[in-house]
Amino acid sequence: MEDKQFIETYFQTFQQCIQPGGIEEDMLKMRDIMLAANRARKKIIFAGNGASATIASHCALDYTKQAGIRSTCFNEAALLTAFGNDFGYEMWLQKALEFYADKEDLIVLISSSGKSPNIINAAQYAKDKKFTIVTLTGFDPNNPLKKMGDINFWVESKSYNMIECTHMFWLVLVCDLIIGKSEYKTS
Repeated sequence: MEDKQFIETYFQTFQQCIQPGGIEEDMLKMRDIMLAANRARKKIIFAGNGASATIASHCALDYTKQAGIRSTCFNEAALLTAFGNDFGYEMWLQKALEFYADKEDLIVLISSSGKSPNIINAAQYAKDKKFTIVTLTGFDPNNPLKKMGDINFWVESKSYNMIECTHMFWLVLVCDLIIGKSEYKTS
């Protein structure tokens, strides 16, 4: 494939990923539950692995600083390594929720595959404790994580980069939706 054609195809594929039909209603629902959590003085907890962890960090910062909704993620190295060591990597995120999540917090779980054991265990814990859960996944539309959320965003792609960039785009779109504009000062 010629380089320019590759680029053009990539843009077209990304456009299809970020704007599937019918997603607007779920974005509005997510905005509304985030605002409800904020009104109830609760927080949003974002979590993911790898690139999804960096998305979680970015969004926790933007939702806190820009949208004024108290948000956090569990990407602090000491927490992750201590809990991973003490409870096992597959359980560290669930344990973090046990220690830090308060009743009625909103849990946002990001996993490209929707199959990461630590994310699934955290989702099961959150579901058992009646937290509201938002999931962002890709690959298989019947992935386990997608079945566990109250609101589920799924990217129709088998490309990690497409899925992760789409997750980021959707989450910052909802942040800007809460703010009410996409251009603003950050200080």
